[in-house]
Amino acid sequence: MNFSEFLGNEKIKEQLSYMLSSGRLPHAIVIEGENGIGKRTLARELAAALVCRAESERPCRKCAQCVKAEKGIHPDIFEYSAPGGANSFHVDIVRRVINDVYMSPNEAEYKVYILGNAHCMNESAQNAILKVLEEPPLYAVFILTVKSRSMLLETVLSRSVVLSLSGVDSRLGAKYISEKYENISYGDAFDALNAFRGNIGAAAESIADGKMKKITELAGKICTAITANNEYELIKCTSELGKDRQELITVLTLLKSVFRDAVAGEKSGELLSGRADAVKAISQRLTPAAVLRLYNTAEELLDAANKYANNALLITKICYSLRRAAGR
Repeated sequence: MNFSEFLGNEKIKEQLSYMLSSGRLPHAIVIEGENGIGKRTLARELAAALVCRAESERPCRKCAQCVKAEKGIHPDIFEYSAPGGANSFHVDIVRRVINDVYMSPNEAEYKVYILGNAHCMNESAQNAILKVLEEPPLYAVFILTVKSRSMLLETVLSRSVVLSLSGVDSRLGAKYISEKYENISYGDAFDALNAFRGNIGAAAESIADGKMKKITELAGKICTAITANNEYELIKCTSELGKDRQELITVLTLLKSVFRDAVAGEKSGELLSGRADAVKAISQRLTPAAVLRLYNTAEELLDAANKYANNALLITKICYSLRRAAGR
């Protein structure tokens, strides 16, 4: 397959290319990953490849089928997406899909149904789609995108191949973003991708809406508060994260990168965090043992941030744990 718009995840690309070329592509594919990671992009790439008429690598992006797919007007590619709230993918949409799926394709060999945010289906909607997944027409392919496979019924998963997406290399992603968006520099894109763990969509959005600037400034203030042994300033900084869990996770990710760079020291070469001043301050004012503890603590806090439901308790834990790790 020709994945010109979907970066990284090389093993998944190889898997899909093999399944497509060997005629072993399943009727149902679940693509899981966080928002902005590229689920919809991959789904559209796969849909285009299925309707493409080229004899060589597909999608060719030149034939009439590919042109229609790219413009979103191909009569055999159907895309539905929920806004993201719980139970917002209504069973009526699923019934519409079921009523259509048994009609033969209009132009292509396949009919492709992209169901975005399928995790927003309630149990009734998932059971409805399960009926067609059990005995689908030979020409039908369903691509479901979800935040996590755990949000789908086991019966749906048992009839699907699940692909789990991960972030891209920061250098590769930064080159892509800076070339696609004229107003975003390579350096800003690189820093954002490090903070958002290779998530291209989230990184580009964070720069556009100014969130990345806030995140880097906040991470810098936290580092200053740690090295200055200023408990009040640390509490003040972390309290700003009380309403946005994703922002909190991103700040912790950036802090972990700073501590990693400080642990590695001058031998590390290119800074993973991109925050030279913060790394220098941490390295000069704390012992190597304390810096290593900070890195391990940031890793533990990140794990906790993905599990805790209460932000207030998590912020308290962050303040206490970072001060303790620094030996304050």
